[in-house]
Amino acid sequence: MIREARSEDADAIAALLLELGYPATPELLRRKLEVFAQGLNDKVMVVEEDGALLGVISLHVVELFHAEGRLGRITSLIVSEAARGRGVGTGLVEAADRYFRDRACVRAEVTSGDHRAEAHAFYQRRGYLPDERRFVKHYETPMP
Repeated sequence: MIREARSEDADAIAALLLELGYPATPELLRRKLEVFAQGLNDKVMVVEEDGALLGVISLHVVELFHAEGRLGRITSLIVSEAARGRGVGTGLVEAADRYFRDRACVRAEVTSGDHRAEAHAFYQRRGYLPDERRFVKHYETPMP
């Protein structure tokens, strides 16, 4: 069952993120879920089966400046190792595509680390193709 994430999912989402090496705390995730719940352009969805979370996806919509429409962005997609190959990730990506289309997105993007070849193949099978190069600048501390 795919549903919107709730603050009580934070512990399980933290465990999923840790499977991919992202040590987000449940406290951070609860705060983020609260912020996202207040906006119209951010959503976190989970797949739940028998009370256990099998996967999570975070989605964001950004208004394009240089063209009509919007950009949909998947900023995380994690399926528990035990649930991989069962259609959980496909279901989440299909839900993301519906979410983006419902919000007038003209394209969607996802980034994935160079070392995640299986993830790259997964995204390409779902119509996400390599495109442009991304440049990133990291800041030491976020501004208030």
